[in-house]
Amino acid sequence: MKYLFLATALFLTVARSAAAQTAPDPWRLSAGQIDPKNYYGVTVANGMLGIVSSAEPFQVKSVVLAGAYDQYGRGRVSNFLNSFNLLNMYLEVDGRRLSGKDASNFRQQLDMQRASFTTTFDYQDKATISYTYYTLRHLPFTALLDVAITAKKDLNLTAASVLETPDALRDAQNYYNEIDRPHVTLSLLTSSARSPTGKMQLCASNTFLFGEAHGQEPNVIHEMWDNNMHLMKFGKQLKAGQTYSYAVAGSSITSSHHPDPLNEAERLTIFARLEGKDRLLAYHTKAWQELWKSDIQIEGDAQAQQDVHSMLYHLYSFSRADTEFSPSPMGLSGLGYNGHVFWDTDVWMFPALLVLHPDIAKSLLEYRFQRLEPARRNAFAHGYQGAQYPWESADTGVEETPVWALSGPFEHHISACVALAAWQYYCVTQDKEWLREKGYPILSATADFWASRVERNGLGHYDIKNVVAADEWAENVDNDAFTNAAAQVNLRNAAAAAKLLGLKANPDWLHVAQNIPILKLPDGTTQEHASYKGEGIKQGDVNLLAYPLGVITDPAQIRKDLAYYETRVPTEGTPAMTQAIFALLYSRLGNADKAQHFFQDAYLPNLLPPFRVIAETKGGTNPYFATGAGGVLQAVMMGFGGLEITPSGLAQRKTTLPTGWKSVRITGAGPQRKTYSVTR
Repeated sequence: MKYLFLATALFLTVARSAAAQTAPDPWRLSAGQIDPKNYYGVTVANGMLGIVSSAEPFQVKSVVLAGAYDQYGRGRVSNFLNSFNLLNMYLEVDGRRLSGKDASNFRQQLDMQRASFTTTFDYQDKATISYTYYTLRHLPFTALLDVAITAKKDLNLTAASVLETPDALRDAQNYYNEIDRPHVTLSLLTSSARSPTGKMQLCASNTFLFGEAHGQEPNVIHEMWDNNMHLMKFGKQLKAGQTYSYAVAGSSITSSHHPDPLNEAERLTIFARLEGKDRLLAYHTKAWQELWKSDIQIEGDAQAQQDVHSMLYHLYSFSRADTEFSPSPMGLSGLGYNGHVFWDTDVWMFPALLVLHPDIAKSLLEYRFQRLEPARRNAFAHGYQGAQYPWESADTGVEETPVWALSGPFEHHISACVALAAWQYYCVTQDKEWLREKGYPILSATADFWASRVERNGLGHYDIKNVVAADEWAENVDNDAFTNAAAQVNLRNAAAAAKLLGLKANPDWLHVAQNIPILKLPDGTTQEHASYKGEGIKQGDVNLLAYPLGVITDPAQIRKDLAYYETRVPTEGTPAMTQAIFALLYSRLGNADKAQHFFQDAYLPNLLPPFRVIAETKGGTNPYFATGAGGVLQAVMMGFGGLEITPSGLAQRKTTLPTGWKSVRITGAGPQRKTYSVTR
């Protein structure tokens, strides 16, 4: 097995050399040399609706809605569904339909400031074409496609919007309506279908937005191809040098979001049409401007700045305030991990969102609070008290891990991870009302779980046996370091919350916490679990005791554990988060070189073309891995930026910037929207 220090030096040297040649734009990810066979799309999303790009003109790879789950043969558990592709189009010039083979000077660009994705290309010698799509931040179920065609010669144009039912859906119904009012004419293309089991209705509707005055708009024609596809189209003659623009606005919603999704999809589309393109884009832009008031600004590493903006962009895109939805490891970038919610959200994505946008973080916790009762039933079914959160959660809050994966019945640290997020939310916001109503019920129920979960084998030996560790290669082990330490923290935080609220804590909580063991190897290194003998690990476990748990605080012990476990992580097949924690801890320990090394190793080998999207593992092909982005952002914020979540709020500790960095500036942090800076 090859290990960490032997494998990535060449890759990182090449990456640094390439980055030095051209300073990357801090806000735009551009691709000019696109290989469709080696193309990993980037996601445009608004926390509810995600649209993944394609290398084919006027196509998108997939459309995903948060909270839209059903079963369809993937492990007998709930899965994300591909929703209707409401931006699917085709364009014909002089009777010939465009394809990628006809396009030259093909370029794509993601503007992260405005959350817009633009494709431009030339069609033979006849036209230059540009189109941009948005998932509108202020309208959670609505998207906009803006198209401009500049004719190089006189030409005839035909543009069509196509609604096609995704393969997994059934019972498709197609509708077409024309609404003609004194001041507006619009055509509505609408489709509806049932999810595979029939439990959910999915609907989409769209309409053209033309720039012409009423009465001069092109004539729209509806064509029904079969039950699974229909379209609307219009024609236009263009003179050489003329630029013609039009747009498509569309909405997609399900019965999981609204009791009447068919009519609501049409209402939302009509609303967007009558708002008009300019107002839609103005509100969308303003919403993203507000999000970006909370930012991370890096001086001294232009590529890191672009990459960190991309990570923030994706976390912002995959979540939103005032919901009860929580992102999966792949967010809204596709069907990865079935759209399920793991510890990836609570431990890895949540802290960065909590610091920069507590209102968004609150939605992630609302997801857990709304599913507290299923967690109680899960504990009951396994013979425990309190609440046992499922390892994989979807819409109902029951266990959704496929039965062949042992993590479902045994990866119990998830309950402590949920509780940690709840406590951190209180710490940052100091919101005692929320703590009383929602945080404390989570903290107390999970504390009761751990008090019943331990096996009381004498003082100092309240063992937690038969678990899957945070290092998931360690299955059915006893006294896993992270599980035991997370249980301790859960119990202590529940007691602290009770004291803050003037409630009587269960005295057993602190008693149990004091007697859960953290094991040591003969040389004093923290032992990952009772049977651990130095083998390779899938991901960090012991090192998480220093951060985020704060159970180990002695710098000498932190340094010793780092030196041991950083050599146990293979260079392939492991997720991105571990090296981010190494970078964070080395920054706090004052080692700038190792902080830089592990920061880069956490994600550079995981990047995929052409937009530097993050895969789960080095050499992996399953982007976008929001979990890894969350880990790297914590390295920057809580490591390099020195931020720390304390019981009295956000604080800043002494830290060290990575080698080569000049400064880090974190803006809009916490409820007071403060700015924190570190300068070399």
